[in-house]
Amino acid sequence: MTDHAQTSAAGRDAVTDTPLTPDVLHYTAFTTSPAGGNLAGVVLDASALDDERMVGIAAELGYSESAFVTPGPDPSDSRSFTLRFFSPKAEVGFCGHATVATAVALGERLGAGDYVFHTSAGRVPVSVVREDGVLKATLTSVPPAVHDAAPDVVAEALAALGWRADELDAALPPRIAYAGVRHLVLAAATRERLADLAYDFDRLLDLMHRLDLTTVQLVWRASGTVFHVRDPFPVGGVVEDAATGAAAAAFGAYARELGLVPADATLTLHQGHDMGRPSLLEVDLRAGEPRVRVTGAAIAV
Repeated sequence: MTDHAQTSAAGRDAVTDTPLTPDVLHYTAFTTSPAGGNLAGVVLDASALDDERMVGIAAELGYSESAFVTPGPDPSDSRSFTLRFFSPKAEVGFCGHATVATAVALGERLGAGDYVFHTSAGRVPVSVVREDGVLKATLTSVPPAVHDAAPDVVAEALAALGWRADELDAALPPRIAYAGVRHLVLAAATRERLADLAYDFDRLLDLMHRLDLTTVQLVWRASGTVFHVRDPFPVGGVVEDAATGAAAAAFGAYARELGLVPADATLTLHQGHDMGRPSLLEVDLRAGEPRVRVTGAAIAV
């Protein structure tokens, strides 16, 4: 861990005034294979780093997001931490795959069990378990919300994506879903439409900035509880996310709000296949519990 007596708040050595090089861990989340999942950097002691240094590290890594860990508000609680997330462009309010990666990294060092992460979106409990030799983490989202998407918003999103309105699945209407950050949910009527993704980066970026969206979650329903998803992420400077835990939580809230699944349900989301990094996300909904649980494995790479 960093020797705080020898550092300044800006992440520079107090004696030499040179930038510190923190220990950056590399994980891939929502997979058990180095060739799958979504890559994330994890800095387990970011106490000496300022915002500029954190976004700089995230940019150097080039992953969709990286997590920066500092002690939680209760210094006596060794399993409570503050998490901040940065894309290569800016800070992100919440990131699911980096949360899972951080939880597994801590689980490897402190053991399986329960942790609490304090994020700008709110308090996020996480449970880490070992299954068949692999650590898996389950995050519990902040209270979610689902809102209507205005027709002009949907029309602009479709134009940026190059999709026609008749290529949408009428049974899964467009909505804006939130479980820590906001996502526009659009459902493709066919797997082929979902697979063919070549969008106008700048046009979609402009719309997402105006609506404060983190990703656009594109989905195709394979069966009652199985979905394939893709998440353009231009606001983070990334064309597409390989696994998006925050969007998965928001989608769970969406599926429940629209009555697409039973009150108690486990959804399986396949992501990353079309970009060569297959990922598996499990979404659990419980009757009477508004929060959504998202589970995935993670491994160091």
